[in-house]
Amino acid sequence: MKILVYAEQREGQLRKIAFENIALAKQLGQPFEVAVIGAEIADLAGQLGRYGAEKVVFYKNDSLGNYSPDGYAKILAEAVTKQGADVLLLGATSTGKDLGPRTASILNAAMATDCTHVEVDGDDLKITRPMYAGKVMATIRLSSAVKVVTVRPNVYSAVEAPATAEVQEEAAAVDFTTIVKEIISGAKGKLDVTEADIIVSGGRGMKGPENWHLIEGLAELFGAATGASRAAVDAGWRPHDEQVGQTGKTVSPSLYVAVGISGAIQHLAGMSSSKYIVAINKDPDAPIFKLADYGIVADLFDVVPRMIEEMKA
Repeated sequence: MKILVYAEQREGQLRKIAFENIALAKQLGQPFEVAVIGAEIADLAGQLGRYGAEKVVFYKNDSLGNYSPDGYAKILAEAVTKQGADVLLLGATSTGKDLGPRTASILNAAMATDCTHVEVDGDDLKITRPMYAGKVMATIRLSSAVKVVTVRPNVYSAVEAPATAEVQEEAAAVDFTTIVKEIISGAKGKLDVTEADIIVSGGRGMKGPENWHLIEGLAELFGAATGASRAAVDAGWRPHDEQVGQTGKTVSPSLYVAVGISGAIQHLAGMSSSKYIVAINKDPDAPIFKLADYGIVADLFDVVPRMIEEMKA
């Protein structure tokens, strides 16, 4: 079984999921190569080698400085074929969720999405993924010759295992119809909740955007990303890119602090795989406490300022 790991990059910077999937490929104990797509990307080889990549193939096209849905899919499908891969690993990021199905369609490959565990079972893969908003964990097998798998970020740890990467450059000369000229992103330096190791999230209990400085203050002290429930986003208190849940982003941090979040199933579906969950809510019957490892039953407007004060001391 040969594995191709797609190393996702944005604006010339590798995403953490690239290193996590290399760690997974090494753990599976099968031969693997790494594919990177973009314009100016050759300097990324050293970073990939630091995490154990022994062969990196760059598919270069000057028109692909930014992600292009059909362009990247055609190039990645061609990479799978050229490199003779049986399995394609991508991250279950916003890009991976778009790119994976497009590539699988071109390859006529079966696909498993948002996977939380992948292992080799004989000559096959045994894959675990949540279904029905996390109510059940399904164990599945893919029967196609080529298999496409997207892996949930933060499930596997990126482990440094220095290797000297053999670098090969390929001209990505394919016809495509969509070219992304510019990406307008949010605040620079803001942590992405899907990659953060610690997340502090607020919900309806925050009572309004004027109180969000408490979430931001606590997150800053933790070195954490800020998240929000759907109720907070729908109310216009927070931007959609912070929304955690079934209709937002799925996260798997080491620590998830839920402040003023009741724990509707839609929200729990997006953060239930967190390693440790701390809930702060004045309602002792809030559903979030059934999932939390640690719970504080108190008014968040008393607790959070005290936490900030203690952490600053």
